Amino acid sequence: MVQRIQDYALIGDCETAALVGKNGSIDWLCLPRFDSPACFAALLGEHGNGHWQIAPADPPKRITRRYRPESLVLETVFETAGGVCMLTDFMPVRDGPPTLVRIVTGIEGRVDLRMELVIRFDYGQLIPWVWRVDDKLIAIAGPDMIVLRTPANHHGEDLKTVADFAVGNGEEVPFVLSHNPSHLKAPEPLEPRAALDKTEAYWRNWAARGNYEGRWRESVVRSLITLKALTFSPTGGIIAAPTTSLPEMPGGTRNWDYRYCWLRDATFVLLSLMQAGYRQEAAAWRDWLARAVAGHPSQIQPLYSVTGAHRVDEWELPWVPGYGGAGPVRIGNAGCRQLQLDTFGEVLDALHHARRYDLAPTRESWSLQQALLSYLETLRGELDHGIWEVRGRKQHFTHSKVMMWVAFDRAVSAVEDFGLDGPADHWRSLRDSLHAEICERAFDRELGSFVQAYGSKQLDAATLLIPLVGFLPATDPRMISTVDAIGKRLMRDGFVHRYDSHETEDGLPPGEGVFLACTFWYIDNLILQGRHDEGIRMFEDLLAIRSDVGLLSEQYDVVNGNLLGNFPQALSHLALIDTAYNLSAAQGPARQRSKHRRAE
Repeated sequence: MVQRIQDYALIGDCETAALVGKNGSIDWLCLPRFDSPACFAALLGEHGNGHWQIAPADPPKRITRRYRPESLVLETVFETAGGVCMLTDFMPVRDGPPTLVRIVTGIEGRVDLRMELVIRFDYGQLIPWVWRVDDKLIAIAGPDMIVLRTPANHHGEDLKTVADFAVGNGEEVPFVLSHNPSHLKAPEPLEPRAALDKTEAYWRNWAARGNYEGRWRESVVRSLITLKALTFSPTGGIIAAPTTSLPEMPGGTRNWDYRYCWLRDATFVLLSLMQAGYRQEAAAWRDWLARAVAGHPSQIQPLYSVTGAHRVDEWELPWVPGYGGAGPVRIGNAGCRQLQLDTFGEVLDALHHARRYDLAPTRESWSLQQALLSYLETLRGELDHGIWEVRGRKQHFTHSKVMMWVAFDRAVSAVEDFGLDGPADHWRSLRDSLHAEICERAFDRELGSFVQAYGSKQLDAATLLIPLVGFLPATDPRMISTVDAIGKRLMRDGFVHRYDSHETEDGLPPGEGVFLACTFWYIDNLILQGRHDEGIRMFEDLLAIRSDVGLLSEQYDVVNGNLLGNFPQALSHLALIDTAYNLSAAQGPARQRSKHRRAE
């Protein structure tokens, strides 16, 4: 049976990732990269859809696990009636074919174990042809080859590969699984223990580059490592999550593919990496962003593949029932075809902060930004689908308008503060008129709050970003009352819903969990309003719902205490990093980044 979302841990090689359950089963792995078809897809179906389990033959009395300190090496300890053993899982950072290593080590007594390997290419559909050659097991179907090497005796059984073995104190049994295109030869073997030492050293050295030394160091470092693990190192693109279709409500239909790069994460990513001391990764992300949006401005889209490709068309898998039966299972994301006006502001904002941090922008980068601004001006009165990618009707979403303001505000700054050429007076006029329009049409005086869209009566936690982008101070009376209104109407048990899905016309059945990033944004507003102690209490509550290895998904079920949505989610961890810095620093939140903080 598939486990709870928080019962999984992440391992990866900065090009793809696997989810390892507490029961020792790898139930999700896409090869060779994040958005490739999965060869283990039991997470979204059944064990027959592909998994790789190594666990005691009899149910263990106790299971504990951890990451080795400041690394992405996972250790799971099984305590049984006969003894204790440890399963170490990791993926060497890639310098050849993708490889997954599992090492079983005896700690105490003697433990009988069983390995079960079910390879199903194409998201759990294709049964490979499997045979043994010398010291290896080879599985091939279509374009894919998987090779398993292990000293454990194994055999075929009901279209799966199984092995029964035992370890005593100090004994070790390794398993090495590698992938290659099927037209190439099998990958060369590697030495598991040497690969382990090299992988641990890589992550510890990477973590040591960070500069956070505050009260929540363990949480921040774990979030930074998670963010690095979600980075596609060849291009610098950072995916939203390594999974698809984990539901935002048990049994629901709000199931999306998050294995792509969203422009709306652009500034969160850049600022989080820069403030933590990861300048190289921030520059790589900036470069991915500039390449992805290059071209005619009318073709900009909210999300792209890890390579910057535009085509991420959405379709459904009919042969996989979905996590806990929550279908459909979607591959690709139709949000790529939506008009989301906030993406222009995110791109201009991220590139603005690249200038602030002296990331050496090119002349072509400024030309691209000017082209985006000229096109955005033609969209001045357009409706869009908004930050939440609603699949209902378009509206004048408040957050989208605020991010349009951000685009022109950063353009003015580029001329005034950085000496670039451009029509600053014209952009200033557009910025100021947008500011007046938003204050007039997006603030509902009866509710005492900024609302989701012009003329709406619905609240939206995206309005918590208003002071964080510098549109208004958090101490402006309108923001104080907006925060209070969100606390009364969108908060449940100390966590914030992004909006009321029962009342908002988002084109989907109602019902979802609280949205974790929005809860962090709420805390950022509390900090800016001087409610520091209250912010700390809420932050600690958020840290308490992380998984046992420190991971967060997109949403949370406050009734059943379970994480919801794709996992682990970059935006949740980015927000955690920002809020930890905000709580630890005397200055304002990391994303409060405009000098134009008006009170009008």
